[in-house]
Amino acid sequence: MRNTTAFFLVAGLMAGAPTWVRAQDTVKVSFGGGYTAPNSEVRDHLGDGYHVNFGVQVNVTPVIGIEGLYSFNGLGQKRISIPVIAPPPGGSAVPTDFFGDMNMQYGTLNLVVQRPDGGVRPYALVGAGVYYRPIKVTTPALGFIPGYCNPWWYICVPGGIVPVEDVVGERSSTDFGMDFGGGVNFGPFYGEVRYHYIWGPEVELPAGAQPVEDRKADGQFLQATVGFRF
Repeated sequence: MRNTTAFFLVAGLMAGAPTWVRAQDTVKVSFGGGYTAPNSEVRDHLGDGYHVNFGVQVNVTPVIGIEGLYSFNGLGQKRISIPVIAPPPGGSAVPTDFFGDMNMQYGTLNLVVQRPDGGVRPYALVGAGVYYRPIKVTTPALGFIPGYCNPWWYICVPGGIVPVEDVVGERSSTDFGMDFGGGVNFGPFYGEVRYHYIWGPEVELPAGAQPVEDRKADGQFLQATVGFRF
């Protein structure tokens, strides 16, 4: 009886193995991260940063796949000097530093064309998605703080004039965009490069602002990624 049970158990596993292998070949999960670089005019206003990606790819055929990807991007701080006139009106303009901080999150759906087998398997992709871009603009300032002690923050201060960060404004925009690029799979690893273009909103400028014409907040970014795909 034990031998019969063992036989049917082994036979069942052998019968199910091809289905499991096919499922592994059909669905691929990827984790990766790397370098994000703003391009074109965006580079004048935002700094370089990093990103973390999570994706799921369903192979419709060995050559054609459909990929859904989520990405979080932390972009570096960019300093811009703007002449500021201190009160009273008519005073001299003083160059003042302003800093822009942005993180970008997006989800895309991509068509993937790939080499199905071999040790090195190149692929190309193109797709579109939705991009969420919040930004915070700050400038350094001075403020007065009374004596304060907080052991959980590991800090005690006697009080006085201290440097602070003044938040000038916070904005966000959710927009449609596209991406295209390519990469190489080798074993469980992959490396790729993607270019993203985002159609941003048109920003209406008040009278007297520079530049004088309205501008569109389009985004252009380049991502270089390495990670695991299994």
